[in-house]
Amino acid sequence: MQLEKMVAFHKAVGDPTRLRIIALLRKGPLHGQAIAGKLGLRPPTITHHLKKLKDTGAVYSRRDKNTIYFYLNEQNLEFMTTAILRIGDGERVVAEELKVDAKDQAKIIKNFVTVEGKLKQMPSQLKKKNVILSYFVQWFEHGKTYDEKEVNEYIKTFFDDFATVRREWIMQQFMYRENNQYELNPVEMWPVVVQR
Repeated sequence: MQLEKMVAFHKAVGDPTRLRIIALLRKGPLHGQAIAGKLGLRPPTITHHLKKLKDTGAVYSRRDKNTIYFYLNEQNLEFMTTAILRIGDGERVVAEELKVDAKDQAKIIKNFVTVEGKLKQMPSQLKKKNVILSYFVQWFEHGKTYDEKEVNEYIKTFFDDFATVRREWIMQQFMYRENNQYELNPVEMWPVVVQR
């Protein structure tokens, strides 16, 4: 259930060490050793806390050669921390810069989706990207869990780079992932909703 996931998020970020990690990452990406040094903790302790934060979507990592850097996913963090205010709302509560009217949605979809239903390319602008992600994610059913293979197979029907689409669905809060199982988040958590 999505409410349980929201509770898990708040429990994860409610830890003092994790809050300190979030504060450090607000200043920019850091690798685990640097975080451990700044907080005066052992690297295994930091690894444990970073895993909890990654599981909630508050933090993500990128490898640069032999070093893994951790980044604060500020948009996900903001959506998750304010999701409780959107529970039960029939209306979308979205930042002004992410709002898209029906006419703009149709234009974005026409520009990025072929008549055969294939995605030409992933938009780089966040607003357009979220319209496209919302358009394709609506194939999934709310309350149903999908394994990663099912998600990949569906994405391949419209775009070759299934890993990018899957990751963006998680990062933009359209879906939730736990143990390679995927589930739609409530529409109230989505950054944009496209009506089909």
